[in-house]
Amino acid sequence: MAKMSLDDLRKLRDAKKGDLRKRDVEGKEIQIVVGMGTCGIAAGAKQVLDAFIVCLDENKLVDTCNVRQTGCMGFCHSEPTIDVIVPGMPAVIYGNVNADLVKEIVAKHIIGRELLDGHIIDRPAIDIINN
Repeated sequence: MAKMSLDDLRKLRDAKKGDLRKRDVEGKEIQIVVGMGTCGIAAGAKQVLDAFIVCLDENKLVDTCNVRQTGCMGFCHSEPTIDVIVPGMPAVIYGNVNADLVKEIVAKHIIGRELLDGHIIDRPAIDIINN
């Protein structure tokens, strides 16, 4: 391995700090949970997870949104699935998510605070939301 200059080491440190900041959950109100069961992974959940990380970075939402993975959500017919939790809005699960839909979810749901009804596969009943 080649020797690194002090400037190279500083750049590497800053890059790693940025990566760690993305994983930090403290103080982040918005949660994006990507279903990464075997059927989700086979349907493209890893690409969806990567697309969320890039899209949140592009929109400077890294400090307010946490992206994490979970196992099977039980919606194998609609994989990849993601759960979006935004304060003041009902938690919803979107299905058949791809990179284009990720951009729409970030723009409309997370930034615009508007549900994408055509892509929701599960959400709480209205009587639960109102109580």
